[in-house]
Amino acid sequence: MKAMVSSRLEGFYKKSLGERWKILEKEAKLSEPDIALLKKEGSLTLETADKMIENCVGLFSLPYGIAANFKINGREVLVPMVTEEPSVIAAASHGAKLCFEEGFTARAGPSLMRGQIQLVGVKNPETTREKILEEKATLLDLVNQRDSTLLKLGGGAKEITVRILQGNRGQMVLVEVAVDVKDAMGANAVNTMCETMAPKLEDISGGKKRVRILSNLCPERVVKAHATWKKEIVGSPVIEGVLDAYDLAVHDAFRATTHNKGIMNGVDSVLMATGNDFRAVESGAHSYAAFQKPYGPLTHWEKTGTGDLKGSIEIPIAVGIVGGVTRTHPLAQLSLKILQVKTAGALGEIAACVGLAQNFAAMRALSTEGIQKGHMALHARNVAMAAGATGKDVERVAQQMVKEGNIRGERAKELLWKQGIKKAFAGDARKNARKIQAPSPDFESTPD
Repeated sequence: MKAMVSSRLEGFYKKSLGERWKILEKEAKLSEPDIALLKKEGSLTLETADKMIENCVGLFSLPYGIAANFKINGREVLVPMVTEEPSVIAAASHGAKLCFEEGFTARAGPSLMRGQIQLVGVKNPETTREKILEEKATLLDLVNQRDSTLLKLGGGAKEITVRILQGNRGQMVLVEVAVDVKDAMGANAVNTMCETMAPKLEDISGGKKRVRILSNLCPERVVKAHATWKKEIVGSPVIEGVLDAYDLAVHDAFRATTHNKGIMNGVDSVLMATGNDFRAVESGAHSYAAFQKPYGPLTHWEKTGTGDLKGSIEIPIAVGIVGGVTRTHPLAQLSLKILQVKTAGALGEIAACVGLAQNFAAMRALSTEGIQKGHMALHARNVAMAAGATGKDVERVAQQMVKEGNIRGERAKELLWKQGIKKAFAGDARKNARKIQAPSPDFESTPD
């Protein structure tokens, strides 16, 4: 029996990289090669990358981090996330920490994806619709023969429906096939089935095939998750603030859009870490937010009878743990190992819970101290590095800018210049002080 993972990584952000690797080695049961992969600058080789995309000329790296404090369906989970935004992992970890006692409960829906075949120039759409439905069994057999592996796993094409749409260029017949893709994201399987079915549909309809592709809106493949934040932990003022912020998102599309963007900050980061198509999920999520209703938030927030805050999320998440980048990118494989997931549904549940935690943390900040306080404090290090700070100077300059509330590139350069002067004098090298370039005269000066 595997030892239980602990996601309570107290002070993880304060640790050195070496210390974090040791903790991760212990908690996620990683091997020496696993840790070596994390240490390697460029875990994806150029040879592999060249086979993944066209015109490859190099590698573009993003930070890979771990969100802590997640307990999902009673299991503690360490969550790999890939993001360039400073506050995302901190916010998700903090949101999860504040509801850790009970944690998150999540359930993924069936792994159904929808393929679409567009037929144009059909003389009698209604008759064609009837003919296609009469041939349903034959058509399903036809496409399932192309993916015997999926069929053996219990997946494959399950249903065919036909819609008649009136477009600007006339009527069109839209044939849709529902496919159970199991633990794959499903794009390749569904697209192949659509291409296979299209010639037969042309014969039946007498029309011309056009679009043959899956839809990224997958209302059947929805993940639902919820969690409760206790009033004695987060406080009644925070609960009231979150509810007010949520109320705005419900009644204003401009706010709802940014509300959902914050959710996707968390979801996308998990999907990137596992080599999944975050753009497809992003598209489907925003479409679902407006599916058969006005655009609104993907989460729901309410106060319980005991005065606690309950949050829930309902979001389509089409992800895979087999095929594609999940099998070719070493860090994507390592992420799945750290997550200890065995199904695509389990991965979707984790991503949804991260999105919910992210949403709580964002609304908590927005309705209390403001979103910029925490975000800019973390962003200060990026500003310091962009100004030329290295080593310990990064933290020194960042902390001073945060203390002043003046997080700007000009101020960072000025602080670096002053730091350089201090170092020169401290080393009894006054003559070297003259060699240190001062900031340009137009820099605004702020007292230390």
